[in-house]
This record gives sequence, structure tokens and C-alpha cells, in this order.
Amino acid sequence: MPNLIQITADDREQQSGIPELLSTQPGVEVHIERLPLGDYLIDDAILFERKTLIDLTESIKDGRLFRQGLRLAAAPCRVALLLEGRAGDLARSGMSRESIQGALVTLTLFFGVPLLRAFAPEESARMMLYAARQGRAITTARIARPGGLRRRGKRRIQQALLQGLPGIGPERAARLIDRFGSVEAVLTADAKALAEVRGIGRTTAAAIRWAVEDQAADYAAEAPDLRPPGSAGMWLAALDEVPIM
Repeated sequence: MPNLIQITADDREQQSGIPELLSTQPGVEVHIERLPLGDYLIDDAILFERKTLIDLTESIKDGRLFRQGLRLAAAPCRVALLLEGRAGDLARSGMSRESIQGALVTLTLFFGVPLLRAFAPEESARMMLYAARQGRAITTARIARPGGLRRRGKRRIQQALLQGLPGIGPERAARLIDRFGSVEAVLTADAKALAEVRGIGRTTAAAIRWAVEDQAADYAAEAPDLRPPGSAGMWLAALDEVPIM
């Protein structure tokens, strides 16, 4: 008998009905426990953070999405954000399309967290099972992946994470890593220490602190403007802004 697909579901997900749906599938074994990160861990290899569209807007408003995205990007396994629901669900959220787009740009393009979509819990369950089977097929070399399964160096991942912060491009990200040694150290550094890094300065340091402060974000507050004089563009500011090209 082939090895069962092992799925650990966060205990807070039981009300969604997805753990029960998964447990009824052949070849699947579901365990319920509190996960420190994400909602579903599959074969200790794939971690899904599931959010309904309403959950997404709430996590943007209170700043959780930004912090969760950083943690997901640093996870030692493959990760994905699974968004569940239909566009009509957003009508009662009161959030603009641009704000949601800005958040997803940060999460996917800068943090490198893949985004998957499902309309309902049943489709979410099917998608996770498909990912589990696809992952096993790739691992056992039944499906070839062009270029092989390459792993990015840790420094490259660190720099990519930091480039999700306002005003931080490749060169500044590299300097921050050189100065502080880790993403965690950058995120916990105070504005004075950040400003001492060449090319950062007080304005960008204040913007970084604004983006990563742990308290609930003031959703109405605007990010610091990092445009140089005369510039027609501006940097993506944390979660609520969309870059203007």
C-alpha cells in the first residue's frame, strides 16, 4: 500500500470543513493540531496559508498579511497563499481594488510567495491534494523540471525579502544584510541604526519602521513618500500602495 499523504491542519481550520473533506479522501491521513505558521502542512514539504477574500482584506487592514508574508517566505519548505472565495465577497469589505493589488504585489513579487485561487472549500481541498500528489511525483522524478530543482542561496532569499520594504532596492538590501547579518536583525533594528547604513538615511529608515512595526496598522495612514524630487514614480509602500510606473 502506498504511503498515505500526511496532512497536518491547524485546529482553527476545523470550522471551514476542509479538514473533514480531506480526511474522506483515499490515501490521505489528517492530523489536527496548532501550527506555528500556515494552515495546512502537507508531507512536511508544502505549507498552505488559506484565507478567504474577506480574511485577506482584514489581514491587510491590521498589518498581519505583511508579517505573515515575511514568515512564509522564510519557511524551510515550499509555501503558497490559497485565496478562497469569489470577487463578489469583496463588495462588503470596503477596500479598494488598488489596495488589494498593492498587497498582492508585495506578497508575490517581492516576497516570492505563490498565490493560488479557489472558489469554495471543496476546491481548496482538491487543490491541496493535487499539490501533494504533484510534489510527490516531482520528488520521485516522474515529472522532469527544466533546469532541475535548484535552490537559491540564502543571501539571495534574504535580499529578495528586504526588497519588499519601502525604498529598498537590490543595492540597499545588500548593504542592510552586510550591516545586520540577517533579515530578522534588519526588521528589529531601530530607525537610528538603519539610518546609519550607507544610502538609507532617516527618511527611508522611518519608512521601514513604519512598515514593520508590530502594532495594528492605521489603515488610513499614508506611507512616507520616498520619491526623489522631480520623480514621477514611487516605491511600493508596505501593503497599501501600488507602484506608479
